[in-house]
Amino acid sequence: MTTRPSVTPKVAWLLAATFVVAVAGLIYELIAATISAYLIGDSVRQFSFVIGVFLTAMGLGAYLSRFVGDALGGFVRAQIALGVFGGASGPILFFAYAWTGHVGVPLYSLLILIGVLSGMEIPLITRVLKEIGAAQFRFENVLTADYVGALAASLAFPLLIIPNLSLIAASLAFGTLNLLVAGFSIWLFRDRLGRGFWLPWGVFLSATLAAFVMSDRLVSTIDAQLFEDEVILSEQTPYQAITITRFDDRIRLFLDQSIQFDSLDEHRYHEALVHPAMGLAPRVANVLILGGGDGMAAREVLRHEDVETVTLVDLDPRVTELFTTNPVLTTLNDSALTDPRVTIQNEDAWAFIAEDDALYDIIIADLPDPKTIALSKLYSIEFYAMLAERLTAQGLIVTQAGSPTFARQAFWTIDATLAATRNPSAPGEALATLPYHVYVPSFGDWGFVMASQAAMTPRTPALPQDLRFLTPELWQAAQIFSADTGPLEVEVNSIQGHPLVPLYHAGWNYWFR
Repeated sequence: MTTRPSVTPKVAWLLAATFVVAVAGLIYELIAATISAYLIGDSVRQFSFVIGVFLTAMGLGAYLSRFVGDALGGFVRAQIALGVFGGASGPILFFAYAWTGHVGVPLYSLLILIGVLSGMEIPLITRVLKEIGAAQFRFENVLTADYVGALAASLAFPLLIIPNLSLIAASLAFGTLNLLVAGFSIWLFRDRLGRGFWLPWGVFLSATLAAFVMSDRLVSTIDAQLFEDEVILSEQTPYQAITITRFDDRIRLFLDQSIQFDSLDEHRYHEALVHPAMGLAPRVANVLILGGGDGMAAREVLRHEDVETVTLVDLDPRVTELFTTNPVLTTLNDSALTDPRVTIQNEDAWAFIAEDDALYDIIIADLPDPKTIALSKLYSIEFYAMLAERLTAQGLIVTQAGSPTFARQAFWTIDATLAATRNPSAPGEALATLPYHVYVPSFGDWGFVMASQAAMTPRTPALPQDLRFLTPELWQAAQIFSADTGPLEVEVNSIQGHPLVPLYHAGWNYWFR
């Protein structure tokens, strides 16, 4: 009869360490991908590049591990280095962007370094297991612990880490975790490791812990550099980074570092978005707003006395909560979100439209720019077809469509996509569209597209009294495009290809990179 070998504390620890370092390694990768998507945009491309570079670097690290003579010492040194560079990755990337406006070089340099160090871990742990006489623990056992750790990280990142920690605090927290793995390994294998490990380990652990404790101050320092004005709120939600700044009585909202409104001129944007459609439609009793969690579009909609219901669909409940309860913010939207006619739905706009069976007289798409595929689908012919099904026969759809100056091709792609959308009231025909644009100082030349199932005859919308910006004369001028902003031959945006995303980035990069 064969006696099953017992699991020694050292063997158990090495397998547990495999799980822990796998969690930390994947978290660093996710943090890097998320930061690059926030700061650079185009999340699919950024996540793809980050994953590819990181995995390649891990392969290089696995190869280089063969040149490490002392496997145990090499593993401990790798953990200390990962704790330092992985932990510092969040602060470094944000500081680099805040002070230089660029993040590419530090991003990929850190990815390669962290990937190499992470790739060395499994081969070194396997060698240590063999050296301490744990041959019965097959290589599959180590890989299993590694893969389970990756699963734990992928679940914890969106569900636990992002809702509770800033990206800077998260990287420092997992840097601390790597250093604790190194410290426990030094203690457990003190018979094989010299005392020389303790001093650098203690210095780096103290520095990383201190940085973690001061992570809120680091975030504030970076925000102060990124944003011109005083940051009065900075939060990371499961969906985005929310930043609100103030200078005297001037309030600005940023989502993922992109400006959403400036209280000095937001009335220009929101009056242009809302009132042409509301003033041209024969009936405005039931209104749907997609996005617009700040309540500014709802404020303008409620200027029209015939409005009976407003359904506002915004993905992030924290945004609608802030603009429903914060006195500074509710002053800006005239407490529109607490009006009894307004119903707030916190869910994805696509999912809401796919399940909704109500009909609306006006549908207002006040959505973020189509800088990612996740957002581009809300500017697709498939999405617009669903919107058209939710529209009354004489109703109107209006969407913000970006800048016909800075992203000309993207703007006309949105118009072409709506103009190609099937018309539920006239089989075989498409929607009629009316593009227009106005000047908003915070954004520049900014465009909108209106669409209808019925032909759109030129006429002046009925405008509410006391608007601050929009006039009948301005409305007529808004429909005129210059030679360098006018219509182009473009593709229709579809979820099968998403041509809108690269056109959007190409336009803005041409002007501002």
